[in-house]
Amino acid sequence: MALLKHINPFSKTNEDTGFSATISSYGDRFINKDGSFNLRKEGNRIWDRYSLFHIMLNLPIWAFVLVIVGAFIVVNLIYTGIYLLIGAAELQGISSHHTWGIFREVYYFSTETFTTVGYGRVNPVGDGANFVASIEAMSGFLSFAVVTGLIYGRFARPKAHLAFSDHALITPFKGGNALMFRFACYKDGHTLTDVTVQVNAAMRIHEDGKQTYRYYELPLERHKIQSLPMNWTVVHVIDDQSPLLGFTAEDIKVADLELYVLIRGFNDIYSNVVQQRTSYTFQEIKYNHKFVPMYRETARGTVLEMNKIHDTVEVEVNGGMMAVSAVS
Repeated sequence: MALLKHINPFSKTNEDTGFSATISSYGDRFINKDGSFNLRKEGNRIWDRYSLFHIMLNLPIWAFVLVIVGAFIVVNLIYTGIYLLIGAAELQGISSHHTWGIFREVYYFSTETFTTVGYGRVNPVGDGANFVASIEAMSGFLSFAVVTGLIYGRFARPKAHLAFSDHALITPFKGGNALMFRFACYKDGHTLTDVTVQVNAAMRIHEDGKQTYRYYELPLERHKIQSLPMNWTVVHVIDDQSPLLGFTAEDIKVADLELYVLIRGFNDIYSNVVQQRTSYTFQEIKYNHKFVPMYRETARGTVLEMNKIHDTVEVEVNGGMMAVSAVS
């Protein structure tokens, strides 16, 4: 396989990305599409490695609900087993006389104790059952505090709510070429203000007889806007300052190019600064395409069509353009 040796010497490197220059340190992409780092930690204890709070905050809503309901059922089954070990005779008011009926009534008693509802037909009369019921009631209201905190954390956690185009483009632009992608806030009312964008390019090159990664901060046509009510197409002009100057599609593939994108802005709803990351690898770059406009004017105002954020059309290439071949 060919090795990339030469990059525009006038382009600016970025040594502050936090990523290593060693090839063996990485596999696949640096940043996942959802903005998380493509990194797994090993060698330490599992309870030191994982944060239950972080996991619960980031679970899909359906999984979060299943975990809460499942935990409620499991805990009450455990308490039900303890009551049955102590003896159902220590619970007064059980009307059933067969095993399944007794189990069912004890389970319902446990759920009533755990939630402090206490309907009253079944109640503890022995010391053992009363002691377990007191512990269960305490664990019940403590669990409600934990679940309330998790639910509040999920709803109140500041987020940018940004949707990015599936592909970045290298396309003719103002007599030359430019690399571009676009994004927009998909939540109504969550208009970001004082928005900044930073784009870095990671490339694998051949230097001093070995392969290494080098990182470049890409100059942007505009890196900051005052507000983001609509979409923003981020443009890096491939000029004399660009590390992509003179690159063909094959060069970008050989360089294992990955674009690391970081967006920051102020979200009025949360009254807080939010940020979001994503990345584009060389497989996610299209040549000789342009984005389809994703808004339309109506008598009642402008409509932003979020379903068109990924839509592109092919454009004709004039002689001398850098994008000499098309990549989908």
